[in-house]
This record gives sequence, structure tokens and C-alpha cells, in this order.
Amino acid sequence: MKISENTAVSMPVKNMIGVISVVIMGVFAYTEVTARLTSLETSRELMNSDLLKKSEQTTTDSEQFMLLEDLYKSTEKLETRIDNMMHNKINIEFLKKQTEKLLEDVEKLKDKVRQNGNGSH
Repeated sequence: MKISENTAVSMPVKNMIGVISVVIMGVFAYTEVTARLTSLETSRELMNSDLLKKSEQTTTDSEQFMLLEDLYKSTEKLETRIDNMMHNKINIEFLKKQTEKLLEDVEKLKDKVRQNGNGSH
């Protein structure tokens, strides 16, 4: 079989219309896929650009670091107060016991004075 530019091909019109419609659908699908890929790439680039801009914002970070430092200092002050309050509680308990012992000793001395007859009876 010899094929050249003058070789004639006969095809029914029905088949030719089918081939043309398949080619048109292929071109349309390719166009849609290309448009979708372009849209996705554009949105990804915009998102990356936004992330880079946000990461370059040092004023917000500095403010957050200052707030964290202030909270840390406040926490240290509160811990110191709590420690002091624990020491105060221990001191109060000790003084309470000493006062109770003192009252018992005073009562014993009063009883001894009464027994010696030095009272006003």
C-alpha cells in the first residue's frame, strides 16, 4: 500500500462528525483542566504570599513577647507571696501554741497563789 498526498480516503459523514466532536470535547476538557490548574496555582501563590507577609510582622511578635515577660514577672511575684504566706502560717501556728502554753502557765500560777493563801479570801 502506497500513501501520498494525493491518496483519497473515504469516510462516512457520520463517522467524520463523531471524530470532530471527540476532538472538540478533548480540546474543551484540556481547556478546563488548564484553567483549574492555573486557578489552584494562583490561590497557592497568594496563600504563600500572605503567610510570608504575616511571618514578617515583628511588631505583633514583640508585643506578645512583652506580654509573656510581664506574665512571667507577675507569676514570680505571686509565687513569692504564696511562699511568704506559708511562712506566716507556720509562724502563726507556733505563736498560737506558745500563747496556749502561756495561758496554761498563768492559770497554774494563779492556782499556786490561791493555794498559798496570798489571795484576798
